[in-house]
Order: sequence, then structure tokens, then C-alpha cells
Amino acid sequence: MAIDSAKIEEHVRGILLALGENPDREGLLDTPKRVAQMYEELFKGIAYSNEEIAQMFDKTFEDDLYLPQNNNEIVMMRDISFFSHCEHHMALMYNMKATIAYVPNKKILGLSKIARILDMVGKRLQLQERIGSDIAQIMQQATGSEDVAVIIEGQHACVTTRGIKNTNSVTVTTTMRGKFNTDQNFMNRLMIMYGKELHENH
Repeated sequence: MAIDSAKIEEHVRGILLALGENPDREGLLDTPKRVAQMYEELFKGIAYSNEEIAQMFDKTFEDDLYLPQNNNEIVMMRDISFFSHCEHHMALMYNMKATIAYVPNKKILGLSKIARILDMVGKRLQLQERIGSDIAQIMQQATGSEDVAVIIEGQHACVTTRGIKNTNSVTVTTTMRGKFNTDQNFMNRLMIMYGKELHENH
């Protein structure tokens, strides 16, 4: 479903009026249109299902990979920066970093595709927990591997700038699928790979 820019403009103008502003003054005259254009970019992921995103970014490299029958390889991308918006307040989720790992199953995904999947999933009204599960589902479909892990760290403006205003809080979520959920060896290796970066940053 396409984003209705005209409706957004109409409602942003209404919000400005409700705030006691004058939407016809020079500084706000084009604000509804600017906000509509911004929302088209920030929320373009809403228009696509997880299955459609998986199909968009499922280019894999099958010929370049040889794996034994009992594959123990882990591919991980760490510290992928992104942002999203909380569905409860439409507030920014910022300073966000994702670590995405998977065990290849006869094929590997282009690294840029992993970052693009994250970017598209973030461009929805979201919960941090759902971002992890959405990415895991898309990665499973795009790679053909059941073994996927997603670790996300981020700050939420709905916590840091309003309400309790706890400016230092960081939310961490983990999503584990397949061997990362059932095999302690894979879990330990994942946390070692991830933990080295934590140690370097702190």
C-alpha cells in the first residue's frame, strides 16, 4: 500500500493548527509538504512485507562457497548503524547498532544486502524486539538458512526525552533462531565474536 502524501500534508496542517501555530506563516507554509516527503522516505518499509523484502535482497553467491556437510561457519556483520521510529509515540530510536549473524546453507548473501535488509526493516513504525524478529525471518528466507542471530542496541527518544527522561539508558534485544538457539557451542562462539567488539568499545 502506497503512502498517501496528500493525507499526510492535510493532517500535518491540522496538527500545526492544534498546536496553536499558524500554518500559513512563512516558516511553516511548506512544512506539511516537507513532512510528507520526509515520511515517504522514513517509512517506506511499511509498504513491503517481510517476504517481499527477502525477495528484493536475496542475491546469493552459490558457486563461490564450499562447505562441509556439518557446517560450522558463522558469517557476522557487526555495528551496522541504523534508526527507526517507535510505534507507541512515533519517537526516534537512535544510536542504534545491529549485529546480524547466520550459518550459510550452501550459499552466502552479499554483505550489502544484509545492511539493506536492516535499513528497510527499520523504516517502519516498530518495536525494537520486532525489528530483530523481522530481520531473522527475512534472513532465513533470503539465505535458506534456519540459523540466524540478531543483536540490537539502541536508545529510544520516548524514554530519553520525555517521561522519565533517562538519557543514558540503552535497550538491548536478542533474537536467536536455529543453532544459535539450540546449540550452546554456536551461542558461545557468537557471544565471543560479539563480545570482542563490546570490549573494544568499552
